[in-house]
Amino acid sequence: MIQFEKFELQNGLRVLVHHDPSTPMAVLDVLYDVGARDENPEKTGFAHLFEHLMFGGSINISDFETPLQLAGGENNAFTTNDLTNYYIQLPAENIETAFWLESDRMLSLSFSKKSLEVQRKVVCEEFKEHYINKPYADAWFKMRELAYKVHPYRWMTIGKELSHIENAQLSDVKNFFFKHYRPVNAILVVAGNIKTETVRELAEKWFGPIPPGEKYIRNLAREPRQTSARELEIRADVPLDAIYKSYHMASRTDDQYYTTDLITEVLGGGGSSRLHHVLVKEKKLFSNIECYHTGSTDAGLAVIEGKLIKGIKLEDANKAIEIELDKIKSELVEAKELIKVKNKTESAILFEDMSVMNRATNLAMYELLGDANMMNTELEKYQSVSAEQILETSKTVFDNNNSNTIWYYSKN
Repeated sequence: MIQFEKFELQNGLRVLVHHDPSTPMAVLDVLYDVGARDENPEKTGFAHLFEHLMFGGSINISDFETPLQLAGGENNAFTTNDLTNYYIQLPAENIETAFWLESDRMLSLSFSKKSLEVQRKVVCEEFKEHYINKPYADAWFKMRELAYKVHPYRWMTIGKELSHIENAQLSDVKNFFFKHYRPVNAILVVAGNIKTETVRELAEKWFGPIPPGEKYIRNLAREPRQTSARELEIRADVPLDAIYKSYHMASRTDDQYYTTDLITEVLGGGGSSRLHHVLVKEKKLFSNIECYHTGSTDAGLAVIEGKLIKGIKLEDANKAIEIELDKIKSELVEAKELIKVKNKTESAILFEDMSVMNRATNLAMYELLGDANMMNTELEKYQSVSAEQILETSKTVFDNNNSNTIWYYSKN
């Protein structure tokens, strides 16, 4: 059980504290309730751009890195379609440095044309390197457009197209910041060798004076139920043919999410999983194949993707996948196999929670989902999943009318 205390500042900032006296370190994690799904469809990639801009200097602190390094700290951030997260780890005795730095970033960025141009170039190069020039890089741009017709998951976190970042104006950046990066839309978690009384005092001192901002009310278009299979062909200069299949699944807070998570483990969770064992080792159709899900807050996707052995036809490989899907839709998973994936999931959860950094991040994420204590109760939900639920959910998720398939042909 991960113990924590929670309070809220007058400006709406939620604060959670996890006291761990076994470590000399402390982590300060700030999670903003904004991701790529909250962007204007004509101005995408802004949430990710801000991940970079937030390190370019704030209103009173032009150099973020030097004081942090002097305090023995390190920091990083990540952005998803659902959220933006910034974290600092440093010796607990120097925790006030983290409060000082993060509160000034929340107060206001420095918003200079120079900073925007520098970070714009960085993001544009990242876009080109990872999403344009890399083999198979367009597969997920196309898959999101294929699977989602109205929900903003239809574009990647990096942005829908490069021009949106290239054309970003300083006024656009300012508006996006003051709409989303406010105390009322944020969660602060402090974990490590620090007590709640100290955190409360420092939070009031550094974050308390920041204006609350206006609460962002999310009102996204709900993706309608898919009623027929969708397919797309891509031909490109890639080494091997590949197949990408996705299926709509339940949202992160739905009980069916846990069942689907276990199903993806049965099918594609490592070398002993069904798809790898049958299609890679036995039939030698694929060089590698995976089954996973996107883990999205709103209704996400269960995914199967694999690269074929040279000379194997995509149609034959797809038939082999369908045979394995038919099995999990028609036969109960054996108790031994279900216990194995549950044990693997439990080990992953427990291992992840060993790090004070991960505990801080997870507390923030679960609080964003509606209840930080979900961190302590999710394992029970996995353990309660039955073979019958696996069967019924497999029928729902892997319904052919719910499928999106990309046939990725190699020109070579």
